[in-house]
Amino acid sequence: MGWIVLLMGLALWFGAHVFKRAMPERRAGMGDAGKGVVAAAILAGIVLMVLGYRWTPFVPVWNPPSFLVHINNLLVLIAFYLLSPAPKKGRLFHRVRHPMLTGFGLWAVAHLLVNGDLTAIVTFGVLLIWAVVEIVWINAAEPDWEPNPPGAWKWDGIGLAGAVILVAVVGYIHAWLGVWPFAGG
Repeated sequence: MGWIVLLMGLALWFGAHVFKRAMPERRAGMGDAGKGVVAAAILAGIVLMVLGYRWTPFVPVWNPPSFLVHINNLLVLIAFYLLSPAPKKGRLFHRVRHPMLTGFGLWAVAHLLVNGDLTAIVTFGVLLIWAVVEIVWINAAEPDWEPNPPGAWKWDGIGLAGAVILVAVVGYIHAWLGVWPFAGG
């Protein structure tokens, strides 16, 4: 049951996100109401992924070494920074074409590094594949792109501070759910 729910969630997430690119006429025909339908599908996908993830049996595939926790946390910090408005407004990553998708991909890679069970590999692997597919699809559809001009350093500082706070909050939510994501503990 857990696998079916998880795979349905991943399919909803993937399908809802690529719908606009795979079927642009159909999506355009839905008008503004289509935004709500897509958002509802994405939300339902997230709920199904979380439930399916928790309901699948633990099947170990490999045993990640403990030092990968540090790399995971650094990648998640960078990912949260990239998911913020800072890359478009700041100086550090203003040349990154797809900061949010890149950040999402880094987040997925980080979780693949520290989770050696089959459920995690499938979940974060599919989410990583989704991010890469989106980047490739966007680049093919819109080949002409110019990077943003460098912005103000303050945006990088704000984005980094926000990312640090978010890592702490998300880390403690993980701990509340029974998984301590930081070294030691």
